[in-house]
Amino acid sequence: MAEGERQPPPDSSEETPPAAQNFVIPKKEIHTVPDMGKWKRSQAYADYIGFILTLNEGVKGKKLSFEYKVSEAVEKLLALLDTLDRWIDETPPVDQPSRFGNKAYRTWYAKLDEEAEGLVAAVVPAHLAAAVPEVAVYLKESVGNSTRIDYGTGHEAAFAAFLCCLCKIGVLRVDDQIAIVFKVFNRYLEVMRKLQKTYRMEPAGSQGVWGLDDFQFLPFIWGSSQLIDHPFLEPRHFVDEKAVNENHKDYMFLECILFITEMKTGPFAEHSNQLWNISAVPSWSKVNQGLIRMYKAECLEKFPVIQHFKFGSLLPIHPVTSG
Repeated sequence: MAEGERQPPPDSSEETPPAAQNFVIPKKEIHTVPDMGKWKRSQAYADYIGFILTLNEGVKGKKLSFEYKVSEAVEKLLALLDTLDRWIDETPPVDQPSRFGNKAYRTWYAKLDEEAEGLVAAVVPAHLAAAVPEVAVYLKESVGNSTRIDYGTGHEAAFAAFLCCLCKIGVLRVDDQIAIVFKVFNRYLEVMRKLQKTYRMEPAGSQGVWGLDDFQFLPFIWGSSQLIDHPFLEPRHFVDEKAVNENHKDYMFLECILFITEMKTGPFAEHSNQLWNISAVPSWSKVNQGLIRMYKAECLEKFPVIQHFKFGSLLPIHPVTSG
């Protein structure tokens, strides 16, 4: 397993002052299935997967209550997410005949679309202001689709890309790693769950019972890493209601399971068959490795997901440059 196969360059910005960089508005580059080869060879893919794996290593064996540094940049990102949360409260669902896809989501999204650059500017220092329009695109892409009122792993990937870009310009640093997952990403998940519940969002490109989860993937990867070498919690325990209720506040994986059981009825083995199968895997490190492989195959190598990914100067489509 190549957990440390590529370190992302969160501090590479110190070598090249980002102020000298030409930032661009990210755009789609993967238009047809044959274009997927360009994506897999791209610098963006290498940096994205490197970022995911570095964070995976950083949270290994750590509870959410673990003591870690919370920087000013992390605090500002939490304030940004609090704003998105407050806007949900200010935009109640409307009465409509259809149960799913409440149209009030479009009102909420329009506000984000309008305010995104201002929100990002509050996180990014003034000397990096030129990066704001590029980075803000990933924030706007990370909360679902306002036409279809759906949300899926492609939107989740856009949020990870947003955080990766903030690392690349030096706003987030190497010692923010644990806080990126435990504070920022965890808060993002709370806001996304609230969006999904409030506006009854459809799962984007869901594989139904054959998918891992209707909406998320990354918290299962990072959450399984948290549980590696746990003294008593084994994969078989996550289908045990008592174990989940007692430990979900410490572990992202169990928080995800709790959300699924709140949202779905019937036997777990029927509504979440993939997860049920994973509960039979003997160790958390095997679960973690298997989920990384599955994430690459089911999300990062699937055209319906990646066709929406946008590429700019920070996550470029050009092939990996060695060095």
